[in-house]
Amino acid sequence: MTSAKKVLIYIDADACPVKDEIYKVADRYRLKVFVVANSFINTPRDMDVERVIVPDGPDVADDWIAERAVPGDIVVTQDIPLADRVVKAGALALSPKGKVFDEASIGMALATRNLMEDLRSFGEQTGGPRPFSPKDRSQFLQKIDQIIQQLKRQGFSV
Repeated sequence: MTSAKKVLIYIDADACPVKDEIYKVADRYRLKVFVVANSFINTPRDMDVERVIVPDGPDVADDWIAERAVPGDIVVTQDIPLADRVVKAGALALSPKGKVFDEASIGMALATRNLMEDLRSFGEQTGGPRPFSPKDRSQFLQKIDQIIQQLKRQGFSV
């Protein structure tokens, strides 16, 4: 008998404000975490956390994550094109603010991102995203826990 696929967490880490929260959740569930960045990032030594430093360059960290994420994995990212690639691979994409990107929502998120990018390229002041708040952190923790429970019910191993 083969064992169920173990849930893995990938962090698009360069600008991720919830790394510490991910470490706590991963420790509670005993999940492996990959912290992917193009520069050194401190990670806990006493847990199953692997630091992956990729070369500088556009989308190198995204490519590393997208090439490995499969169904049953969780990718934490603010990068909409990466979330799109992950969702197409069958993995779950979660923003640090607790927004789940899935097949139903990723198209609208991409369209909005592209529109804002176009407006900025024409000199329009778009204001950017609102600051990260304690409510966002709480929402993220609630959502990642829900996702892990959902994956367990689907037969993935935690």
